[in-house]
Amino acid sequence: MCINEALFEQAKKRIIGLNRMRQGIGTLSEKTVHAVLKNYYAPDTDMHEIPIDGFVADIYTGSEIIEIQTRSFNAMRRKLMAFLPVYEVTIVYPIPHIKWLSWIDETSGEASPKRKSPKKGNPYLAFPELYRIRSFLSDKNLHFRFDLIDMEEYRLLNGWSRDKKRGSDRYDRIPLKFVEEVRIDRREDYLQFVPFDLPEPFTAKEFALSAKIRPELARTVLLILTDLGIVARIGKKGNSYLYQVSE
Repeated sequence: MCINEALFEQAKKRIIGLNRMRQGIGTLSEKTVHAVLKNYYAPDTDMHEIPIDGFVADIYTGSEIIEIQTRSFNAMRRKLMAFLPVYEVTIVYPIPHIKWLSWIDETSGEASPKRKSPKKGNPYLAFPELYRIRSFLSDKNLHFRFDLIDMEEYRLLNGWSRDKKRGSDRYDRIPLKFVEEVRIDRREDYLQFVPFDLPEPFTAKEFALSAKIRPELARTVLLILTDLGIVARIGKKGNSYLYQVSE
């Protein structure tokens, strides 16, 4: 989808700002990616943090609720139960596209030099979160924006391993460039996750190879697509299920 780069840069400037860049990372109470995206999707701050039905919506436009969800979708379940019978709800989920990682020493406050992660993000990474709210996915009032963003990530050296990296806490993420927005507004939009060159019928392993994702992630994707009637199981090949796109 078309991205408004000028609006994204404006949102970054509003949230990060020159002063914040000088003072360091994490000086605001709201995490940076969340705050920037909230200002991108609703530059009018009068739409922010609106009490609705016992909850606080990140954005309420007057006709639509927009939630910026940077962590587990489990936290959305109670909100969705309250909002979806009455309102159109869009969940925005940022996914690191290219990521530079830096470690912060809790004692000194010093950050290590940034290192580029060898992994590159893709929209399929949203599916483990979709699985957490799979009972809501067929609701016509529920929509998604999967935002691929180049970003810097800062983590605290407070993990349980010897180098303190495993089990560490994420401190903040700083968005750099908005690369792609993948939109889901209706059930048929999930078809975009089936690779166009994938011959039918296919197994989860063949799907994974074509989509360039791990087999375990492919199985989660196919479970969701089967739930939504986008693909159907039509038999087995050895111990593997066979799938084809539904009519």
